[in-house]
Amino acid sequence: MNHKIPIETLGPLGELMANAVTKCVHCGFCLPACPTYTVLGEEMDSPRGRIILMKSVLEGGIDLEEAIPYIDRCLGCLGCTTACPSGVPYGELITPFRGYAEERRQRPAVERLARRVTRETIPYPARFRLAAKAGQLAKSMGKLFPLQFQAMLRMLPDTLPSAPPLPAHYPAQGNRRARVGLVIGCVQQVLSPEINWATLRVLARNGVEVVIPLDQGCCGALALHTGDQETARTLASALSQVFPADLDAILTNAAGCGSSMHEYPLLFRGTEHSQVPDTFERKVMDISVFLDQLGITSPPPLPSPLKAAYHDACHLAHAQGITAAPRRLMGQIPELTVVPISEGDLCCGSAGSYNLEQPEIADLLGARKAENILATKAEVIITGNIGCLIQLRTHLKRFVDLNGGQLEPPPVLHTIEMLDRAYSDWR
Repeated sequence: MNHKIPIETLGPLGELMANAVTKCVHCGFCLPACPTYTVLGEEMDSPRGRIILMKSVLEGGIDLEEAIPYIDRCLGCLGCTTACPSGVPYGELITPFRGYAEERRQRPAVERLARRVTRETIPYPARFRLAAKAGQLAKSMGKLFPLQFQAMLRMLPDTLPSAPPLPAHYPAQGNRRARVGLVIGCVQQVLSPEINWATLRVLARNGVEVVIPLDQGCCGALALHTGDQETARTLASALSQVFPADLDAILTNAAGCGSSMHEYPLLFRGTEHSQVPDTFERKVMDISVFLDQLGITSPPPLPSPLKAAYHDACHLAHAQGITAAPRRLMGQIPELTVVPISEGDLCCGSAGSYNLEQPEIADLLGARKAENILATKAEVIITGNIGCLIQLRTHLKRFVDLNGGQLEPPPVLHTIEMLDRAYSDWR
């Protein structure tokens, strides 16, 4: 048992963590907003319970190993921050704590191997494509692998989509209204490359010139949210320096990436030198916010009325507070009706690499989300994050298959893909 250490003595991040702990008044408003508490019903699997655990570890009241299982089960969805009346900045506690814990814990060999596979492949599109192709060949033998590797294989599509290489520059159509940079993501380039092409077409149609540094790397989201802060800093520094300084905005079409880039000040807090330019984080915008503020040319009416369900990605709705902008954009598509999803604020179970590291809980949440989506009778599902998109496709298909499989599940599109199809007469 460690001796008592005030959290504040842990440096600048310790001060943030102490502030989060102090603000929590244990009111319980976070409980129904927490996905793990919803499906597991355990106090220690709630934000309130985890705050107590993290405080106890940092102050030496309990050993790290006692708290780790509950901390690992947190999705980091930040649904609790939206629900909290006291304004507890839970993200300023859970993210630094995971970095603190990762330096001090001992993981089982299978976990270490699984994390190494994800760390060495997912942030690198060429490597990830090769790994995904190998995974497709291994799918038929999935049950021979440990649970975490089975989860990786289940999330792979039957075929990998292909698309032309992205250009370094994509001109605006007509009068140029803005000049932006585009963060093209890692997994997205392999599993859904059409999202980036749809982004370019929609931006160009609305008078926006796009610059794409083709040597850009990962934003560091995966590393940051799994406690590997040094890797996250290295990737963040590299990404922030490849964009020209004269851009009006730096756009992301992946909520998880955008959320992580807005966490760069937290990531570099207390370090001697931040190599992320001060203006970078302030220029980062989600594509939906940028287009909403810019004002778009209304698409032509769809050929026939279409009913859509919009799924709020947690790292868009809770981490960045963005819920209205995507809906306003969808509202400008004539003949499109957007309907709400029951338990819409509850995470779908994707949460970065969570559905790979905690597949059993992720499956419970994915099945729950799929059932709620199908109950809307929507003809298309719209979301703003690649992780959610893959999770929803996987579990919608699984739910349909388990219930007879006579109908195809509705397609799942990114918000920008829906706009692009509307401009193109819903091809």
